[in-house]
Amino acid sequence: MTTRRNFIKDTAAMAGVIFIGCSLLDAAPARAQAKGGAKRLPVMIKGKRIKTIDVHAHCLIAEALALLSADEAKSIYPPTKGSKQFDIVLEERLAGMDAQGVDMEVLSINPWWYGKERDLVAQIIKVQNEKLAELCAKQPDRLAAFASLALQFPDLAVQQLEEAVCKYGLKGAAIGGSVAGTDFSDPKFHPVWAKAEELGVTLFIHPQSTPELAKRFKGNGWLSNVIGNPLDTTIALQHLIFEGTLDKFPRLKVCAAHGGGYLGSYAPRSDHGCFISPQNCDPNIVLKKKPTEYLNQLYFDALVFTPEALRHLVAQVGASQVVIGTDHPIPWEQHPVDHIMATKSLSDAQKAAILGGNAAKLLGIKV
Repeated sequence: MTTRRNFIKDTAAMAGVIFIGCSLLDAAPARAQAKGGAKRLPVMIKGKRIKTIDVHAHCLIAEALALLSADEAKSIYPPTKGSKQFDIVLEERLAGMDAQGVDMEVLSINPWWYGKERDLVAQIIKVQNEKLAELCAKQPDRLAAFASLALQFPDLAVQQLEEAVCKYGLKGAAIGGSVAGTDFSDPKFHPVWAKAEELGVTLFIHPQSTPELAKRFKGNGWLSNVIGNPLDTTIALQHLIFEGTLDKFPRLKVCAAHGGGYLGSYAPRSDHGCFISPQNCDPNIVLKKKPTEYLNQLYFDALVFTPEALRHLVAQVGASQVVIGTDHPIPWEQHPVDHIMATKSLSDAQKAAILGGNAAKLLGIKV
C-alpha cells in the first residue's frame, strides 16, 4: 500500500515562504505535523524510501544583478507571491523544500540577459554559474543546478556549457523558449545542441511568455503568464520537432517546464497538419517519426495541477518522461508529492519514478 509524506505545516511560515491552499481535490486531507517542526519526513512507497527531486525551482544571483543599473535589477524580480525568496537564504530555502516534501531542488535562473552585449553577458553568466556551483556545494545532497548560457552568442554558450558541466559540475543548462524571438531550430544554435548531446546533459526549457501577443494578453488574469508561458513552450517544442532538430540531435535531452505547455494536451493534431495542408510544410524536411512520437523522447515536469491532467500527460508521453516541477519559490505547486500520490491511474512504480527516479536518471543524481 502506498504511503504519503506527512507535511510540516508550520515550516513555511517560519521560513518566510508564501504558500497558498491545496487545489488537489482528490488528495487525502490529513496532514500531520512533524514533532517539533524540525525533522524532514521521508516519502515512502511500499516501505521504500523515495528521494524526491524537483527539477523546476528558481533563484536569482545578487552579484549578477549588481552588474546592472538599480532600476533594471529591480525590474527582474517577478511581481508575484514569493518574489523575495528568489534571493536564497539557504536555511529558508531548505525549510521551504521540507514543507513541500522535496529532498532535492535543481535550481535555474530564467533568462533575462538575451539582449545584453557580449562582454556584459559573459560577466553575468560567469558570476551566475560560479555562484550556483558554490551554493550547491554547500548542500550537495539537497541542491543541484542548471547553468545559465548566453545563447545570443552560440559560440560563447558552447564554452559556457562545457565549463559549467566539466568545471562546476552543473547538470546542464536552463534556456528560454526562444532567444529574443529566434527559435531554437535556427541552425546557428546547432553547435550548442551538439555540445549538450556530447556532454550528455539536459537542457531545461522555461518559457518567457509570448511577447508578440502582449496586446491580447492585457486585462485581467495575468494572461501573459497563464496563457503566454505554456504557449511559448509549445511553440519551442513544435519547432524542434517539425524543423528536424531532434532528428539531427537524437540524443539531445530536453525537459520542458509546465508539462510542456499545451503540446501534451492536443498532440495528435500535429500528426495531421502536413497531411491536410502539405503546402504549409517543407517537402525538404522529412521527419523520421510521427510528430507525436518525439514526445516520448522529451521530458516534462508534472506542473499541471490536477490528477486528471497528470493522467493525460502520462498517457501521452509515458511515465518515464515525467518529473516533479514546482516553480518554487513561486507558489504554483505547494504539494508536489500529494499531486503524484493522488493520481490514482499511476502504479506505485510510476509514482516512484516521477517523484525522483526519472530525474535521478536524467541528471545523473545518486539516490
